[in-house]
Amino acid sequence: MKIGPSISLTTLTLTAFLADQARGGTKLSTLRRRVAAITYAHEAAGYEPPQGRLVKSVLQGIARTHGAARQQKAAVTATRLQQMLRHCPKTLRGLRDRALLLLGFAGALRRSELVALTVADLEDVEEGLRIHIRRSKTDQEGIGHVVPVLNGPRFKVAEAVQDWLAAAQITEGPVFRPLAKGGKVLPVALSTRSVAEIVKTYAEQAGLDPAQFAGHSLRAGFLTSAAEAGASIFKMMEVSRHRSVETVKKYVRTAELFKDHAGVSFL
Repeated sequence: MKIGPSISLTTLTLTAFLADQARGGTKLSTLRRRVAAITYAHEAAGYEPPQGRLVKSVLQGIARTHGAARQQKAAVTATRLQQMLRHCPKTLRGLRDRALLLLGFAGALRRSELVALTVADLEDVEEGLRIHIRRSKTDQEGIGHVVPVLNGPRFKVAEAVQDWLAAAQITEGPVFRPLAKGGKVLPVALSTRSVAEIVKTYAEQAGLDPAQFAGHSLRAGFLTSAAEAGASIFKMMEVSRHRSVETVKKYVRTAELFKDHAGVSFL
């Protein structure tokens, strides 16, 4: 069915959908991914996709009206992580949270990767841990990656993970699990939302604004800290598994924002 000589009903429906989603607070990057998925679905089914020019125009209008800048959450840098870890109690829940914060940071892990980890994915080595990521955001085919996690002198990551598993008596299945009232360890994986809440909780206890932090803050914190320490971009990518150098460069630019500042000699 057509409305007018060139504008299809699906195009009008899509543009109305995009406008409604934008008003509801959906990010522009998310809307663009949805447009790409809808276009692909049309083409795969043998249908003419919504008109690209009109959809592009609507997206540009949304960018002008609502802004295209992504709201970046604050990074849990090494210094901030130390502050947060001081507030982990010596309880079963505290052991879990400590292990989660340390592993999420040291492995530059996404929260979805953290909750998907099983005991079988952890490999003890002399240097620390080898983490087997079975599937991730950039590996939908499930090829898998191995992440090297150092058990450094400052953050005893491997020891924290082992302490949690031993205390919780976990020998197989999900590594990070919710706790019921009374401290009973449940046999299911922690939710991604819980990861974000744990980060926020300890950020607040460390005197930071919890609204500025989320699950991604651990991953961003590793990259920011590595950049501040002068680590090679390619070594950073070995841990974070980013495919794009440009994406990692953003963390380097942020870390070096005031380094050799143009106004250092006169401001």
